[in-house]
Amino acid sequence: MEASVEQLVFVREDEYTVARMSADGEPSFVASGRALAGAQPGETLRLTGEWDDHPRFGRRFATTGCERIVPSTVRAIRLYLGSGLIRGIGPRLAQAIVEHFGESSLEVIDARPARLREVVNIGPVRQAQIVAAWREQKAIAALMVTLQGFGVSPLLATKIYQVFGADAAEVLRSDPYRLVGQVRGIAFATADRIALASGVPESSPQRIKAAILDRLETAAARDGHCYLTMRALLTHTVELVEQDEDLVRAMVDALASELQVVIEDGPVVYAKGLHARETRLAAELGRLWRAPSTLPMRRYDEDPALDDDQRAAVTMALTSTVSVLTGGPGSGKSRTVRAIAATVRAMGGAVTLAAPTGKAAKRLSELAGLPAMTIHRLLAHQPDPDTLFDETPAAADLIVIDEASMLDLNLATRLCSAVPSGSHLLLVGDQDQLPSIGPGSVLADLLRVEEIPRVSLTRVYRQADGSGIVEAAHRIQSGALPYVPGGGGFWFEELDDPEAVADRVVHLATEAIPRKQGVDPGQVQVLCPMRKGATGTVELGRRLQERRNPLSPGAAEHWSGASVFRVGDRVMPIRNDYDKGVFNGETGTVTAVHLEDRTVEVLIDDGDLVSYGFDELDDLAHAYAVSVHRAQGSEYPFVVAPLVAESGGIMLRRRLLYTLVTRARSWVVLVGQREALELAVQRLGHRRNTALPHRLAAVL
Repeated sequence: MEASVEQLVFVREDEYTVARMSADGEPSFVASGRALAGAQPGETLRLTGEWDDHPRFGRRFATTGCERIVPSTVRAIRLYLGSGLIRGIGPRLAQAIVEHFGESSLEVIDARPARLREVVNIGPVRQAQIVAAWREQKAIAALMVTLQGFGVSPLLATKIYQVFGADAAEVLRSDPYRLVGQVRGIAFATADRIALASGVPESSPQRIKAAILDRLETAAARDGHCYLTMRALLTHTVELVEQDEDLVRAMVDALASELQVVIEDGPVVYAKGLHARETRLAAELGRLWRAPSTLPMRRYDEDPALDDDQRAAVTMALTSTVSVLTGGPGSGKSRTVRAIAATVRAMGGAVTLAAPTGKAAKRLSELAGLPAMTIHRLLAHQPDPDTLFDETPAAADLIVIDEASMLDLNLATRLCSAVPSGSHLLLVGDQDQLPSIGPGSVLADLLRVEEIPRVSLTRVYRQADGSGIVEAAHRIQSGALPYVPGGGGFWFEELDDPEAVADRVVHLATEAIPRKQGVDPGQVQVLCPMRKGATGTVELGRRLQERRNPLSPGAAEHWSGASVFRVGDRVMPIRNDYDKGVFNGETGTVTAVHLEDRTVEVLIDDGDLVSYGFDELDDLAHAYAVSVHRAQGSEYPFVVAPLVAESGGIMLRRRLLYTLVTRARSWVVLVGQREALELAVQRLGHRRNTALPHRLAAVL
């Protein structure tokens, strides 16, 4: 049958789609199936399948095949043009175009676009905008058909077009391995499927080259490694391409001669960019460490309220141009930073406080009693992290970076490159928290270099406030189960079935805790160790969104992949965008969904209003359920988290559990399997491959 998409009802991450459809003169109906993947409201589809009766949702058309066709009736054309698929045309203008051109409307836009000016409110600028959007949609539709022919998700078509534009079809045909690393969501396996189906030989140089670079990129993105040993790289690549090891080794050598990878003694292999950053970071830290201090030194009076370690930290920060202050929750790090900053200012020096995320910066400001900013805003004049690090210096006598465990190699290099010689750089963090999302382990690496001054605060001060969170965190840190007698801020509720765990987490976050504590559900944050599964961020986030922000009648919404965006949604950018001035880890609220302009407006919590095109929504994630990694640097009044050993509990590690528990200010409730809790406490995780300590030892 042929029918138009009226509304997307549901899209699952595996692309299973449910849509409300309509055909001329017929009552609307529901169609479902993975064949509908990528369907958008307004499109006309030729569906193949059969009717069935779902026990819960009733009669629907189970779709096994789907072909996009050009709308031919006046009604279908009006629905297509008014759906927002063609940027610049909304429902009113669609009505005007169809009233003027009738069934020829699409033919006019395609072949005789100058005639569009016959319609009121269409001038040269609007005409050009409509024609460009029309051609883009045609190209994307053609890419979707091509991808489906390769057995690849059609949802990738828009992303491919964004990167390669009019050359997208040629890239797919001639060198699909170019997609790897350039198009988000396309790893080697997807590009390889396209290439092999296109006749590329399994032993082709381009295939081996792409596989090697993919293994290095995967090691950095998934495991945080800056390099792989030659043996590991060869083994992983051979497993991926199933080719002779000598062939792979020869390509590694060729890539080194092309300066795309760097081979060092060991031997170990770096992607070129990571090697440059690690080398640069060591050099910049060496420069700062050797530079004479410009801090105006005077005699200062020691604060009698500080303990010996805290006073030692003050002395260290005043006398060392590079130093590290560490400590667990409740150990007085913030109080010590406040004392250091006050002392420097009393001496006439300037102090800058910064942290990796907006929430961490806000918390630092509140605790230290001084303004603080994100590191990204400190370096905002540097728009591209891949340029030559020509930052304007972050000028201050003392620069304090909180939550330093979150510093990855890229951000740390940019930061240190911007600090002028003679300024004091103090990194503050908790070495037991998770390492950065990006590659490297900067804080841990600095602590391995004896020449770098450091003070570790071990005395616990925040125990007397009635919260069991600190006690639970310290028990986890020592390898013990976080049992807290009498509750007191920490609670573990044991359930075995993952589905029951998910149900309980949703109930606690949306009803039980808000009702008992007398707070808004927005004060309760769900944190997840995993992304997938019944207790992962995707599924729990979807369920929480439906509870907290269901679709209002007549309100606009837009589906991007398996995510739907509505006014009122809590979201977070997951990629730095220097043009928009938003950075990974910030949070905001959707304030508008403009179907005609194909944009979503987001009010960032710091007050900035930013706009995302529908083709940019991969850069936004919903914030109803957040991964523990993305919660670093943030603190929430109440935290609820599922703990299950699905998929072997691959993410369950002591540092992850410790970080999760310490994100809560008043209460943290863990729901799940005791075996998962025990697994998380026992597992220590892997050490990242970095050579920063070795490089620092050579320059200090």
